[in-house]
Amino acid sequence: MQASCRESLHAALIVSFCLVLGLSVSAQSVGNSGSINGSVVDPTGAVVSNANVDIRNPVSGFDRSTTTDATGKFAFTNVPFNPYHLTVTATGFSSYAQDVEPRSSVPVSVAISLKVSGSTTQVSVEAEGGDLIENDSTFHTDVDRNLFDKLPLESQSSSVSSLVTLATPGISADSNGLFHGLGDHAENSFSVDGQPITDQQSKVFSNQIPLESIQSMEVISGAPPAEYGDKTSIVINVTTRSGQGETTPHGSFTTSYGSFGTSNATLDLGYGGKNWGNFISASGLNSGRFLDPPEFAVMHDKGNEENLFDRVDYQITSADSIHLNFGYTRSWFQTPNTFDSQFATPWNGVVVANGGRDPNGNVVGPADQRSQIKTFNIAPSWTRLLSSNAVFTMGAFVRRDQFNYYPSGNPFADLGPTNLQRETVGQDRKLTNAGVRSDLSYVKGIHNLKVGAVYQQTFLDEQDTLGIVDPTLLPVTFGCPNGRPAPDPCAVLPAFDLTRGGHLFTFNGHTDVKELALYARDNIVKGNWSLNLGLRADFYNGLTTHKEPEPRVGVAYNIKKTNTVLRVSYARVLETPFNENLVLSSVGCANDVLNPLLGCTVSGSTPFSPGWRNEFHAGIQQAFGRYLVFSGEYIWKYTHNAYDFSILGNTPITFPIEWDRSKIPGYAGRVSVPNYRGFSALAVFSSVAARFFTPQIGGAGAVPAVAVGSTTSTPFRIDHDEKFNLTAHIQYQPWKFGPWFGFNWRYDSGLVAGQTPCFGGNCAQTTVDSTGAPAVAMTDSFGTPLTADQEFEAGLFCGSIRATPTVALPNPCPLSQYGSTLLNVPKPNTENDDKNPPRIAARSLFDISVGHDNLFRGDKYKVSLQVTAINITNKYALYNFLSTFSGTHYVTPRTLTAELGFHF
Repeated sequence: MQASCRESLHAALIVSFCLVLGLSVSAQSVGNSGSINGSVVDPTGAVVSNANVDIRNPVSGFDRSTTTDATGKFAFTNVPFNPYHLTVTATGFSSYAQDVEPRSSVPVSVAISLKVSGSTTQVSVEAEGGDLIENDSTFHTDVDRNLFDKLPLESQSSSVSSLVTLATPGISADSNGLFHGLGDHAENSFSVDGQPITDQQSKVFSNQIPLESIQSMEVISGAPPAEYGDKTSIVINVTTRSGQGETTPHGSFTTSYGSFGTSNATLDLGYGGKNWGNFISASGLNSGRFLDPPEFAVMHDKGNEENLFDRVDYQITSADSIHLNFGYTRSWFQTPNTFDSQFATPWNGVVVANGGRDPNGNVVGPADQRSQIKTFNIAPSWTRLLSSNAVFTMGAFVRRDQFNYYPSGNPFADLGPTNLQRETVGQDRKLTNAGVRSDLSYVKGIHNLKVGAVYQQTFLDEQDTLGIVDPTLLPVTFGCPNGRPAPDPCAVLPAFDLTRGGHLFTFNGHTDVKELALYARDNIVKGNWSLNLGLRADFYNGLTTHKEPEPRVGVAYNIKKTNTVLRVSYARVLETPFNENLVLSSVGCANDVLNPLLGCTVSGSTPFSPGWRNEFHAGIQQAFGRYLVFSGEYIWKYTHNAYDFSILGNTPITFPIEWDRSKIPGYAGRVSVPNYRGFSALAVFSSVAARFFTPQIGGAGAVPAVAVGSTTSTPFRIDHDEKFNLTAHIQYQPWKFGPWFGFNWRYDSGLVAGQTPCFGGNCAQTTVDSTGAPAVAMTDSFGTPLTADQEFEAGLFCGSIRATPTVALPNPCPLSQYGSTLLNVPKPNTENDDKNPPRIAARSLFDISVGHDNLFRGDKYKVSLQVTAINITNKYALYNFLSTFSGTHYVTPRTLTAELGFHF
């Protein structure tokens, strides 16, 4: 029956796709954008053709122009939800200006009557600063392409993550395109033209939508409105680029080359008419530093990525339009090596005990682990204009990630330090998300109502192969033989110990996660008040089931005299488990082979229960004149069943786990300076405490026998907790068609680094030396000795002795001589897992970008040149150290990139 249901759903989606293609191919607006149309007449009522119409949002940077046709009409489609300043100019007439604000897919219609030039009558415009603020109860950041085209971005292979991190308050930066929103571990979701994407988007899990396909983004950091669910700490609402209205083909071809042999080529083209349009982009990237490696020096880190994105819009009638997004991305990359794995460092005397050869007499050589990710996405939708006040939208989507992890050709090359990798592992994992969505938008008077439903199924297929390559694992770690009761690792693991002639173990898992969401939301604007009322109901049916009613409410008040908006909001949210390796984590402890390797404390399944959260927000937005606006928010989130990640038996394969609860208070803010004589600036900052509480209650390694909320629950700061971070970006272009300059400063106070050796408090490394004096043991928090290379990666020193990749520090190191240049080690006897944990040392990174968008002052054809320098001071710093989830990674060294573009 399950296979039949899957085939039926696939068939329905194929039919939907064929219908879209059969109807030919532009839409008046899609789920997360609106449209503005109108007519322009003179004082006698005669139409005014060829009038210039412009809409602009000075904060997001959105700026678009058009002209009226022979009937005096104009239209803007694919307009992100925001307030805009609309201006109309025509020869012989006085200029006209007013403010418009599309807030749904219901079109905004404007009737404009121009006055004859010289007339004393003018249309009033809002007071200074009024264009800079929004009377909205939801804290969010709007970023248009005009801004991020000139923003120096750190990672070309995960540019969207870099953009969100740099332009949005409340984001903790992590390695490999991973970012943590407002204290949660990657609890982020995307909405791409209305399509929900709630699975992991880091480049070690999936492939992101290409940056060149994005027109604008709204990043929601406040209490999420009712239409958003699943993972809502940060909601990235993406509006893609459209070709509708581009009656002359427009596009560009850019190519770049930079440090580490990184080359990139991108082609995009937009073309259409009044009722149709097509935008397509294709790009390819090749780099010698694809992932953030565990060493500042780069070893075994090549990768490439190819993207194809196509958006098609077609307006069938004045009331009906269809829209199609299609995307395909493939990435291939090596797993970066440490010195230990690159040079087979004999850290424990067993890897090269036979002259660098494995038990079969073959040369071991460097580790050669690689990954490949293929991402396919298709999302058709249909929009029906029911009346001038109502719009109905229905869409379908299929998104599939296929992740392959390949072990080294010689499995014994995968053996690493005891606290990193003791097994060779391979994986073939497929995640297919398919669903349908529909919503009805109705705008009338003070009400902006939206009701909708989303049904989706996520098919998870997991195949893992695993073999033990550490000859000390059974006799030392498990003390074999030991005669333990079942499951006895000494009875089941020898068959899969390759050092004893064993073979690979294979795990196969499958499940089908079904989710249904129903929601209703009304945004009521009355005078200076804005009230956002919503109710959402989520029904989750995976390895466990759960249903949750979720009220959402927000209130904002606009003090127009001072250009101030005060806001408060509340949301109840259902948090669904991560889907990546969900089956392995949920049922692995019931498997006799995986049970000991996962550190299980029970012999049965440890499934996840969806979490639920209460979150409260209070904020203010304040404009100062016409060229400065501040928006800030205080956040308090309390979550039952909080999610994190762990690793499969000291391998690179990660899986989700679940803690008892989390408490996350903090604040975030943004300061914007809209364009003033070519100068603009943006600063975002945040301070968030990510307090999680034991015990682990779900996933492999859980302790379900401990009652939730019992007195044994203790708080700790999870490894993505950060006290403070700040990004400042300034941009200057002296004249409109001249060269420009962009500059970034990113400050991070440092993520938690719980494996850092320290003394006293909760430190596991507290000891004495041979004289009985206080000393620090060179181990991680589990008592496993650090290798010389790991001490080197952490910047550890003992007096005048500094660790090198091959020479370790004295162990133990006298307390008075111990320290680190890359970690913030708590002072003796002050360490506390909740109040004062070890952290990565604070860092400041600086980036510069300079360019010219029209070198030869062409009209129809333009040539651009851009040079970008990342980490211009070549700062030597860490993202993290032996993080449970991601290991050790360094920030990007100084990189230079030159980009040449041709635009038409």
